[in-house]
Amino acid sequence: MNIHEYQAKELFEKYGVPTPKGKVANNAAEARAIAEELGGSNVVVKAQVHAGGRGKGTFKNGFKGGVHLVNSAAEAGDIAEKMIGQVLVTHQTGEEGKLVNKVLIAQSVDIAKEYYLAILMDRDSRGPVIVASTEGGVNIEEVAEHTPEKILNEKIHPLLGLQAYQTRKLAAKLGFQGDQAKAFGKLLGALYKLFISCDCSMVEVNPLVLTPDGQVLALDAKFNFDDNALYRHPEIEAMRDPSEEDPREVEASKYGLNYIGLDGNIACLVNGAGLAMATMDIIKYCGGEPANFLDVGGGASKEQVTNAFKIILGDPNVKGILVNIFGGIMDCNVIAEGIVAASKEVGLSLPLVVRLEGNNVEAGKKTLAESGLNLISGDNLADAADKVVKAIAA
Repeated sequence: MNIHEYQAKELFEKYGVPTPKGKVANNAAEARAIAEELGGSNVVVKAQVHAGGRGKGTFKNGFKGGVHLVNSAAEAGDIAEKMIGQVLVTHQTGEEGKLVNKVLIAQSVDIAKEYYLAILMDRDSRGPVIVASTEGGVNIEEVAEHTPEKILNEKIHPLLGLQAYQTRKLAAKLGFQGDQAKAFGKLLGALYKLFISCDCSMVEVNPLVLTPDGQVLALDAKFNFDDNALYRHPEIEAMRDPSEEDPREVEASKYGLNYIGLDGNIACLVNGAGLAMATMDIIKYCGGEPANFLDVGGGASKEQVTNAFKIILGDPNVKGILVNIFGGIMDCNVIAEGIVAASKEVGLSLPLVVRLEGNNVEAGKKTLAESGLNLISGDNLADAADKVVKAIAA
């Protein structure tokens, strides 16, 4: 789950991470009032969407830039009016862009130096890792590609946590000294506490800035949270903005389904993430393009399968469907009953290829055979993928 920048600021303030003051505005009048509250001049107006590159983005109404520095409350209101209710296109949103419903009004600060700082979950060490760089305010991917020596990594023991010597080491490598190093240490300690306490999978601060008077502040932030731990954080789950997500993914989450929409035209319904990825790979190998990743899990119910099928069929780009089920815990007949129920409810007319193996497979095949559905049986995964690619090309 992702959150907006203004929500990230709220978490920063809660956990004591130094950041410029700011509030979210839903309209131009609120933007003017907040800017006035912050002093009127040297205020920044930021479009709130789940995408990077806002400053270089362009609105579909022709207005350029999703981040603007203004010098009066009136100007803040005018800029907000041009942003709110408009679609912003950046290099991360694609051509469709994202609708801006809110803007962040925040204090602008003088910057002496910009840095990059992030805390991530590292799969190799199975614990948190701090990633930092003296090259902030730019895409960290470009820094990693062109000057990888400028990327610092510090792995944190999951039980011992962040140690004082690690903070001092990072401060020294980033060039902080004296009071600056103390300010950086305070910020990093608070950020790590936030990361652990909120079950984050990523907290990225870009840029982290040093001001001329020696303050170290988090200017902008991106958060990812472990979806499996959100039940412990209802206050964070309440920050979710479904309008920023693929509607199909939002719908799938209601039924405990793992769905990610893709750009292809062959839909996949599979049980198990590894099998789902293998299914997409073999569709590509056979010359097709997968339309989605969809893992119904190891013990899906008939209702889950039925709703998974409906979500698949709600994608207008889908020209064919491949169901690939290997029943361990999963009962193949449950899958079959869900396919039949959903197909009859929506009036399926697309090519449907089904490959079932494992637990109660004979009952599943019998249910499909007696359903009257016009489907194609796959003998194995390679055969099923080849058949669905040929079926949509016919």
